[in-house]
Amino acid sequence: MEKTKIGVLVSGGGTNLQALIDFEKDGGLKSGKLSLVISDNPKAYALERAEKAGIKTAVICKMDFESRADFENAVINELEENGIELIILAGFMTILSANFTSRYPERIINVHPSLIPSFCGKGFYGLKVHEAALGYGVKVTGATVHFVNEIPDGGRIILQKVVEIEEGDTPEILQKRVMEQAEWKILPEAAEIVSECIMHNK
Repeated sequence: MEKTKIGVLVSGGGTNLQALIDFEKDGGLKSGKLSLVISDNPKAYALERAEKAGIKTAVICKMDFESRADFENAVINELEENGIELIILAGFMTILSANFTSRYPERIINVHPSLIPSFCGKGFYGLKVHEAALGYGVKVTGATVHFVNEIPDGGRIILQKVVEIEEGDTPEILQKRVMEQAEWKILPEAAEIVSECIMHNK
C-alpha cells in the first residue's frame, strides 16, 4: 500500500518539522511520507531543515499576491501538483480561510500549545498562550493536536498531552517544556494516526 503523502506548512524555525523528520528517520512514520515543505517566509530556517532531510521545498509569499485567495490558490496548486494527501501546520503563521480548509476536511492537522479548549482561538499563539496560562494560574498545561477547520483551534481533537507547570516558570521556560514534553511527541504520533487512516481508505 502506498504511503500517505504529507505536506508541511511552515513559517519559522521548524522545530516541529524537525520532530517529524526525526520521527520518520527513526521508523515511527510507517504510514506516511514527508513529501513537501511549503514556507510563506523565504528566510524560514525550516526550509534548511527540509533540504538537509532531502524533502522538496517551495516558498509561497503572501506579499507576492494581490489577495489571500490568490495566495491560498498558489498553495493549493503546489499541494495538488505534489499529490499531497495530509497537510500538517507546523508553526504556520497564516490563518487559513474556510475556502481552503473546506477543501481538505479532516486532512489538515495542527499542534496548539495548550490543552484545548483552554487558551486557544483568535489571538492565542506563540508565547501569548503561555503568558495566559501562567497569568490565569493553572497548575497544568500541555499541547493539543487537532484537525483544522474554519474556526481557529476549532477542529476535532486527535491527541493531547499534559505538562506540569513548575514554580518559577516564565512564558519562555514553559514554552520550551511544552514543546519538548508534548508538541514534539504528539504531533508525529498524530501524523502517523491520520496517515494510517488515509492510507487504508484509499
